[in-house]
Amino acid sequence: MEQLLGILLLVAGGFSAASFYVPSHAIKKWSWETYWISLGFIAWLVMPPIAGLLTTPDLWDILRSSPARSIVGAYGFGVLWGFGGLMSALGLRYLGLSLGQSVCLGVCSIVGTLVPAAIDGKIGLLFSTVPGVVVLVGFLVCLAGTALCGYAGVRKEKMLSDEQKKASVKEFALGKGVLMATLGGIMSASMAFAFTAGAPIARVAVDAGTAPVFKNMPLLVFALAGGFTTNFIATMITTAKKKAFGDYVVKPRSTLFFNYFLAIVSGVLWYGQWFSFGTGATKLGEYSYAGWSIFMAAIIIFSNLWGLVLKEWKGVDAKTRLYLWLGIAALVVSVIMIGVGDGLARAA
Repeated sequence: MEQLLGILLLVAGGFSAASFYVPSHAIKKWSWETYWISLGFIAWLVMPPIAGLLTTPDLWDILRSSPARSIVGAYGFGVLWGFGGLMSALGLRYLGLSLGQSVCLGVCSIVGTLVPAAIDGKIGLLFSTVPGVVVLVGFLVCLAGTALCGYAGVRKEKMLSDEQKKASVKEFALGKGVLMATLGGIMSASMAFAFTAGAPIARVAVDAGTAPVFKNMPLLVFALAGGFTTNFIATMITTAKKKAFGDYVVKPRSTLFFNYFLAIVSGVLWYGQWFSFGTGATKLGEYSYAGWSIFMAAIIIFSNLWGLVLKEWKGVDAKTRLYLWLGIAALVVSVIMIGVGDGLARAA
């Protein structure tokens, strides 16, 4: 039951991560940078302390009592993750939700799953135990599903005209988008490292009386602050070049307030992914690092479903859609297999 709850939380986080960018389609009279940093302010600076205050007995005392090395590690990896988040967002901007998320998260799932396992000395379990082999096969199926979704995206790119592609993705640019999504996937894995580096903060939280399921909430305060630092500097530089600071007071006021509302919704959805990941991963026991693959698979599944809703796949042939659905099916199977592997480990 515990691992089932963990998987459901991770899947919920995947839905939140896949959905946060959807409101951007309704933004008007704002540059992309204005929208991005506005949602980031909510997601990275406002929501983490609120969640920490609601889930811990004394957030500020926990943060003061945490080892300096862990604080620096969580913040530092958060800064690196910030580069990944920015480049991933640019990948979505240039490729759309379906192809952008598939490329970015395929890379991210590899780096984010295997490196923390190697650091913790648990990677050998993937080859030396039956539960580990099940998790490993599930991970490989995850990669196969990601590849199928990505291949469907490439077929779509070759099949549609520039006008058709830009009808659903206004700034479609394959080369630039793939580069940003790939680099974003590599750097975004730094968040998995932030959780590893910030583990002592989580232990301090539990010792202070925080329920284990919420132990990761305090470390997110530092990790996401690091991400905000990177994105704030980058977007302010670009905004200055574009002379777009007037976006924050654009008229009419109805458009301005609606834009801010959409940015708040996006920010809350964005933070929701890490709230769900931070709680769900605590339920997976010995193979908690495998939660990263479940999380990535869920994001890709829902991103491709959103891609269909937003008509990003309009005009492609039946074979391309078949590859897409086979990829989504493989990702669902991978989630189930990783969960079964974790369940076998608990029963052993």
